[in-house]
Amino acid sequence: MLSNIFLLKGKNFHDLNSLDIFSYPDDILKNGNRDFVRKVIFGHDHGVIVENYRTGNDSSNLKEKHELNQFALDCPVPQVIDGLNVYTSCINSKMIIGLIFDKDDNPYDYKEIFEDLLNEMLNNERCCKFEDEIETENFLITLFIDIRRYGDEFVENTSEISFKPTGIFIKVFLFGIDDVGKTSFARRIKTGEFINNSFTPTRKFNIEYIQKQNGYLAVWDMPGQRAFREKWFKGIQDTNIIIYMIDVANQLRFEESKRELWNFINKHDSSGIPLIILGNKTDLIKKPEEQDNTLIRTKQEIMDFFELDRINDRDYFFFFTSVKTNYNMNEVMNTLFNMV
Repeated sequence: MLSNIFLLKGKNFHDLNSLDIFSYPDDILKNGNRDFVRKVIFGHDHGVIVENYRTGNDSSNLKEKHELNQFALDCPVPQVIDGLNVYTSCINSKMIIGLIFDKDDNPYDYKEIFEDLLNEMLNNERCCKFEDEIETENFLITLFIDIRRYGDEFVENTSEISFKPTGIFIKVFLFGIDDVGKTSFARRIKTGEFINNSFTPTRKFNIEYIQKQNGYLAVWDMPGQRAFREKWFKGIQDTNIIIYMIDVANQLRFEESKRELWNFINKHDSSGIPLIILGNKTDLIKKPEEQDNTLIRTKQEIMDFFELDRINDRDYFFFFTSVKTNYNMNEVMNTLFNMV
């Protein structure tokens, strides 16, 4: 399965310090290993396109394509570098884009989708000029999600989960604004553990495969920062259940959370797909001496503020949860399987 994607861009590929290096979701230079980058560049290929960028030459054909906002793409090349399973392609003799797979994956399983997506995103859609950092990052995120979705749906991957003939398989699409507890939720239902996250909210799109007694879940966990929200719905195809998570302890962001929920309902063709709304972090608002009185009052306030009674194109359920204390998690899991 695809674990990382990166882009190397620069006028002089001989000078590693002058390169712009983008990667998602993990920093490929997190250990300061520029030797990995050098091996990617000089182990990629010995064809005309790569030789052009190594020497600084540019053919008239490539210049003409660039003026027409088209990109020349070379054939992807598999490499094993420092134990990593890498698959790279050169773009317009100026950039190298690379995929990093799990060590047991066969990169050739992804050759067609890699080439098709690059061509579609660069030559058939609005052209990415790779001049803006946010634009470049969004390009990588989109490509990463599409290839991960392809691997999840079309490339056989039985190492993470063993299927039983009687098991129910459920694809869960989990989203919400940042810092509401989505990744902690996915980790809790997979491992039963909670790690007290005090760091910056995750920027990583992830799929968690979870085996339960009555079936199997593939939880698509989407990052919630504003820069990533337009990419939320790249993976919604074939979803069985949608989960939207709210931080009930942070009323200052209720308006933002409400806006994103209704943007989804109004703009994306998902009618009929059941929706579970989770009001998470109840441990921060529920005092033991007040028991359930606080939650009863808060639930009505949330129902009114978010205008949940307007949802009429699907079944929906609302649950209070505390991923930290495991409050209501069993009820949520039972509902997931009963809704299918």
